[in-house]
Amino acid sequence: MIFERIKSEGLAHLSYFVGSGNEAIVIDPRRDCQIYFDIARREGMKIKYIFETHRNEDYVIGSLELKELTDAEIYHGKGVDFKYGIFVSDGQEFNFGSMKLTALHTPGHTDESMSYALTYPESGKAPLMVFTGDALFVGDVGRTDLYGPEEIPRMAANLYESIFNKILPLGDGVILCPAHGAGSLCGGAISKREYSTLGLERIQNPALQRTDKEEFIKFKLEEKLEFPPYFKKMEQYNLQGPPLLKGLPVPELLFPKEFVKEMERGAMVVDTRMPHSFGGAHIKGSYGIWLKGLPYYAGWVLPYDKPILLVLEEKDQLETAVSYLVRIGYDSIAGFLNGGISSWYMKALPVESLNLISVQSLKDKIEKNEEMVILDVRRDEEWEKGHIEGARHVYVGHLEENLDKVPRNSPIIVYCDSSRRSNIAASILKKKGYDMVYNVLGSMTAWKNAGYKVVK
Repeated sequence: MIFERIKSEGLAHLSYFVGSGNEAIVIDPRRDCQIYFDIARREGMKIKYIFETHRNEDYVIGSLELKELTDAEIYHGKGVDFKYGIFVSDGQEFNFGSMKLTALHTPGHTDESMSYALTYPESGKAPLMVFTGDALFVGDVGRTDLYGPEEIPRMAANLYESIFNKILPLGDGVILCPAHGAGSLCGGAISKREYSTLGLERIQNPALQRTDKEEFIKFKLEEKLEFPPYFKKMEQYNLQGPPLLKGLPVPELLFPKEFVKEMERGAMVVDTRMPHSFGGAHIKGSYGIWLKGLPYYAGWVLPYDKPILLVLEEKDQLETAVSYLVRIGYDSIAGFLNGGISSWYMKALPVESLNLISVQSLKDKIEKNEEMVILDVRRDEEWEKGHIEGARHVYVGHLEENLDKVPRNSPIIVYCDSSRRSNIAASILKKKGYDMVYNVLGSMTAWKNAGYKVVK
């Protein structure tokens, strides 16, 4: 048996390659799917089946892309009008090599959600592992709010039944293989621990300590999770089938004057450098989203109907940036700035800077009672655990739609936990015409390390 877990950084998406003999399966493939083909080729195997656990909402599924490479059949659950693939039934079995995969209908996260139990019949009937999609994670369970608040009680009840009456009874020794790890938007508190069993989750998972059904439903009703706008685009793509890439896009290498022309045609500039670099000099109107933050935050601010231009720290980061973008459906990447930001200012093209401020300087301003607005752009739960006294709170993902809460006639000092999300927020404010914008270096982490007071 060959087993490989493929982790897609940023989205914290997990997909799986399982092979036996000369046959293999892939579960929840990502869109840049050459990796599965390469594993199969390396192991002398043919990918026979592709299984989806549900219609994913946080990334573009790669099933059609992988089918194009392998001619494998695609299977997913009933209850959604998929425009591709084959519907699988509860209890349906699939054989590959000497292994067997059994489909289990486990609704709750979505109505069509499936889990898949893997067994090795020659060693017994007990499953070895289970692929749970977004039903059960390490340290958490799937969100139940995707159909709207009025549907949460029904979805939570279904998820309870799926977990306690279908998944956990498979056995404590069964290895858990979820579709996401820590950092995913598909759960509220997924553990950083990457490996687990159903037995460990039964004991350690906080959500599973709510063994009473009504208590479990109440817990899910009280859960507050963000719903990024790009989820709707992902749902559309994963229902109809996304456009085929047939390999990653190769953006044009653009010299500064060519870059300017693309900007004049309406392309959006995304600068993937770190906050201190972005703050020093950047192209006016750029969004400052650090490289590893692209998969998570691009979908909050970038439209799908305009091409994207990239400014990179290093040219060898291009493939990573492109992979991150296509995984959430941004296929129109017009090019990247050859030579980076230095090539821009060496041609005497105009740059903007962003004020950077230390926590010591911010503390000094507060003590002198200087006029300013302190803006906290972290998530609700981060804000509630402690923030700087007198700060206003607008989550970075909601900032563009809440600019009325940010006055224009005062300096705006923005912080998050590290200065990365606040860099995004500061770039949004600059793009919208705010002049006096500061990003707090180190933000709340530095503030606490300095021993400064927080309030709740």
